[in-house]
Amino acid sequence: MMEAYINGISYYLPEKELTNKELSDMYPEWSVDKISQKTGIYSRHIADKEEFVSDMAIAALNKLISEFEIDKQTIDYLILCTQSPDFSLPTTACIIQDKVGLPKTCGALDINLGCSGYIYGLGLAKGLILTEQAKNVVFITSETYSKLLHPKDKSNRTIFGDGASATLITSNPNPKYFAASIKKFKYGTDGSGFDKLIVKNSGQNFEDALNEDVYDEEGNFVSNDDFLYMNGREIFNFTAFEVPKLVEDTLNENALTMSDISRVIFHQANAYMLDFIRKRCNIDKDIFFVSMDDVGNTVSSTIPIAFRRLIDENKLKKGNKILLSGFGVGLSMGGVVLETA
Repeated sequence: MMEAYINGISYYLPEKELTNKELSDMYPEWSVDKISQKTGIYSRHIADKEEFVSDMAIAALNKLISEFEIDKQTIDYLILCTQSPDFSLPTTACIIQDKVGLPKTCGALDINLGCSGYIYGLGLAKGLILTEQAKNVVFITSETYSKLLHPKDKSNRTIFGDGASATLITSNPNPKYFAASIKKFKYGTDGSGFDKLIVKNSGQNFEDALNEDVYDEEGNFVSNDDFLYMNGREIFNFTAFEVPKLVEDTLNENALTMSDISRVIFHQANAYMLDFIRKRCNIDKDIFFVSMDDVGNTVSSTIPIAFRRLIDENKLKKGNKILLSGFGVGLSMGGVVLETA
């Protein structure tokens, strides 16, 4: 039976860093310790003013090609996951195909998903492989949420960072490198919460949108519809109540229990939320992998960045099963199990 394998992951982080000290200087009411205790983040990378999603995606893809000695001419499909594309149209994936020098016979498309995007992209890539539409799929995540954040939005500025990843998915495992077969998926959507994480003035529907700053009674910045708005409480509630069910369903779909799982990587939202969900899912802390203190929440790139870092620790063995789960904006979520080859 044909399978699809992850055969390499690389990632790129912008050179510029925004530290908690710099944020504390901007917002004196928030100390360095308060920021780190609240989020588990000490610094995050921020794209330069002239650095866009395509630039970071290209850097991540070129790194993947170099690190794993990939012949560009063998790549026959490119998927880009982003919510901050270079343009509303054309497709940013087409720009990447040309600038990297992928063959003109290569398919290329964008998918608009956030925190669950890596799971959905793996699902699409696996589908392309198993239906023999493609042999070598490159799946890129790239996000510049920093460009969507209001300068006065201290809450979101402490959380989000920019970054990109590139993953190679093929029909055969690469014996030179870590490889993992992609097993079965479970997905979930609650579109009634679409407005809980949103940039209202980012499309064609401007109904009731305001492009002026809104403050609460204490004078704290709340929102401006030209920028990203997040209702943290509602996102937390969605995650806290729905993700444990998703994890259970993903395990059941793969005929597994948590005792069969060697490692768990969730979307790296923030430290408090991750620990809360871990406990609700009854996941042992020893198998729960978190790596976000120096990168922050990079949206669709959090899982592949953490996964690559886990691989680099050389602690995974053949036959290990890894549970991945992403959740957030949409409201959207997805889970999948991988097995090391």
